[in-house]
Formats: sequence, C-alpha cells, structure tokens
Amino acid sequence: MMNLSSHLTHPVFKRIGALADAKGQRAFVIGGFVRDLLLERPCKDIDIVTEGSGIELARATAQDMGIKQVHVFKNFGTAMFRAKDYEVEFVGARKESYSRGSRKPVVEDGTLEDDQNRRDFTINAMAICLNAEGFGKLVDPFGGVDDLSRKWIRTPLDPDITYSDDPLRMMRAIRFAAQLSFRIEEGSVEAIRRNAKRLDIISAERIHTELNKIILSSKPSRGFKLLFKTKLLHQFFPEMVALQGVEWRKGVGHKDNFYHTLEVLDNVSEHSNSLWLRWAAIMHDIAKPPTKRFDPKAGWTFHGHEDRGARMVPKIFGRLKLPMDAKMKYVQKLVLLHLRPIALTKAVVTDSAVRRLLFEAGDDIDDLMVLCRADITSKNEAKVERYLRNYDVVVAKLREVEAKDHIRNFQPPVSGEEIMATFGIPPSKPVGDIKNAIKEAILDGDIHNDPTEAKSLMLRLGAEMGLSPSPSSRP
Repeated sequence: MMNLSSHLTHPVFKRIGALADAKGQRAFVIGGFVRDLLLERPCKDIDIVTEGSGIELARATAQDMGIKQVHVFKNFGTAMFRAKDYEVEFVGARKESYSRGSRKPVVEDGTLEDDQNRRDFTINAMAICLNAEGFGKLVDPFGGVDDLSRKWIRTPLDPDITYSDDPLRMMRAIRFAAQLSFRIEEGSVEAIRRNAKRLDIISAERIHTELNKIILSSKPSRGFKLLFKTKLLHQFFPEMVALQGVEWRKGVGHKDNFYHTLEVLDNVSEHSNSLWLRWAAIMHDIAKPPTKRFDPKAGWTFHGHEDRGARMVPKIFGRLKLPMDAKMKYVQKLVLLHLRPIALTKAVVTDSAVRRLLFEAGDDIDDLMVLCRADITSKNEAKVERYLRNYDVVVAKLREVEAKDHIRNFQPPVSGEEIMATFGIPPSKPVGDIKNAIKEAILDGDIHNDPTEAKSLMLRLGAEMGLSPSPSSRP
C-alpha cells in the first residue's frame, strides 16, 4: 500500500494523529488535499475526518498548537481553524441517507468506510492515515489513484444514486473535468443526462458557484461542451443553449453561434483571468437567436443583437443570482459596445468616433479590445490577420486621441451647478441641454476638453436660449 508520510510535512498532521491516538480515535486527511498532493497541485485546504467528534479533536489540536480561534459549526458537526496559511477543517465520519425532494441528507455517525462511500468521486474519496500506527498510509477503496493516472472522473457507487442524492455533484463532475482536463467516465455522463432535471432542487447560488469555476478554468469550452452534452446547461441557461445550431435558407447558412461563443470564451481566457470579462464573452452574442432574420439579398442578419443582448444581461444575472452591481453593469457595457471597434475597422477612423468610444467605454476600453480581438474566429487566416491589423490601427488611434484629449471617463468641464449659478436658473431642461451640448461639442472636436472653451460655449448657448448671466456671476 502506498505510503505518503514524506509528503505530510506540515506539523498539524502529526499533532492531529497524536491527539487522535490519545482519544482512541482514528483520524485521516481526506478529499481534495489528498487528490492534489498526488497530482502535485498546491492545496491550502486540509479536510480531516475522524471516527468520533470532529469538533472536540479540532479544539484539542488548536489548543495544542497555540491557536486561539476555532470556528465551530454545530449544525454541521464541523470545526475549522487556520494554521499559518492553511485552513484545517474537522468533521466526524458519517453516513448519509437522502430523501428525493432535498439534497440535505439525514446524517448518522459512521466509520471511515461510510464516509468514503458518501464521497462524490473516487479521486475525492482517498484518505491518508494520521494515527501513529499507519501514519501516511493511503486508504483508497475505489481505485482513485488509478483514476488519477487515467484522468477519469468516476463515482464511488452507482452514479445514478450519487447524482440523484445530491444533484450538485453533476456540476462538480464537470467542474473537475474542466479544471483538471479529465474525462468523465461514460456511464457517469449518461447518468448525469438521466438526472439533469434533478438540478431543479439546487439553488441558483450553488449552481453559479460551480459554473464560475468552470468559466475560470484554463479552457472553459471543455466544461460548456459537457454541460450541453449532459443537458445540464438546458436547466439553468436556456438562452445559451438557443445559440446552438445552424439554419439554412436558399443555400445560405450562418455560423453556429454556440460554438463560436465558446471559441471567443477560450480566446479571451488565453489573455485574461477576469471572470467578468469571460462572462462578457459568454454574453456578447446572447441575443442573436431572437434577432435572427433572413434577407434574400443580405443573407442572415442579427441587427441590434448588441443592444438586445445588453438588455438581457440583468435578467440572466438575476435568475442565476449573480451580482447585480458594477460587475453586471460592466458585462452589460461590453456586450453593448462589442461591435463598435469592429465598425471602426471598416471605415476611415475619425477622431470623433474614437472620442465617443473612449467616452462610453471609459476604463474598460482595454478589456473591450481584448473581447473584440477574441471575437475574430474565422477559419480564413488571411481575414483574421486583416482584422487584427485593422484593430492595431484602432488601438493606436485610441492611444493618440486619449493622449491629446483626455476623454476616458471625462466629465464636462462645466457642471450643472455652474450653469444654474451663471444664469440664475433652477434645475430645468435648459441646464441639461447646455451641459449635453458642451459634451457633444467636445466629443465632436468642436472645442477642446478645456474649462475656458467650455464656459465660452456655455455663454453662447445661453444667449441663444435667451438666458443672461446673473449679476453675481459676472466678473
């Protein structure tokens, strides 16, 4: 049997083993720490299972190590403390039984074997003994080591039971496959497809937590293809499913927008680890199905999909219980603007058009350009190279105009309060009209982004409206 004692270098392991021996308990490190140790991946989360009270063993270990703060969760029978940069969580070994309408099991005290039986996957069911007799010995009843070497995701018991009992495990299977570049054993794939509708009992928060981990994997398309194949995606993200497929009319077809979206997502992922930029990639064409039209002369069109897509973002984020704050607004903005740089590559790039793009994108202009470059997925390499060269021209122009005009995130140099004070008027339509006209004049290049020029225009516009400077505002 494999012995991994040389890898258990952190002092917490022998302390736990010695205290468990003193209490007459068996104790093991189990789950993700063992898996990642064998994969030689870093892991700072240590899960301890003991045949007895996990809370008591946690308190005793913390006291022995001089750790003052122990977080106890009595409802779950768990306790946790931090040992330097490691998080150590303790639980008593248990066996579980489930009712069909809930993923919350009935829990009883159990043995290590019972605890391993309830684990989601063979690669997460491996345990290492911490007691003095047998310290470092691997306990692997389901062949987890072999599955690691074969790069397989497989359940310890009947996959239909495993997934039906806790349907979140289906999302976790795909998450691990995406993160580790593993294959899900075919019987398990079929069981996920059979049980996909059981995902209905899982909260949106838990689903999006697993989904975000898939999105943050090195090649997210792997996970999304599995979500689609197993019908899990259909349960919580029907708008993305609707992107799949190609329709033909009069010998003219359009690209499969589902697989195009996955290409864009992978392209973005090669250049950015930002979760929300990756979400923008997922959402950038989300409104193509409802805006799809066939024109005998123009072929397939998706007019306005950027605007409609931006309006779909809050609805989808709300349903998935994703944050409805600045992160959602960021995704919405990139979806709305994702065609603008492309339009600039097809015509003479005017300073005015560049100013407007800088103004609307603000600090997100660089991310927008990453998304736009990622959106070039043609199999025609010459076409791709041509578009990328055009984007280089746009980027150079963006830098030139920003250096000259300082448009990014600018506010009009004359505020509404100053307009009201100048003309002695209350909040009203003329105030907004003057402020907007100044902004437009700056974006059009009629005046510089300069307080003196802006104030001169304000006075001229006011005179045209029949407004006179109030006595107090005159020099």
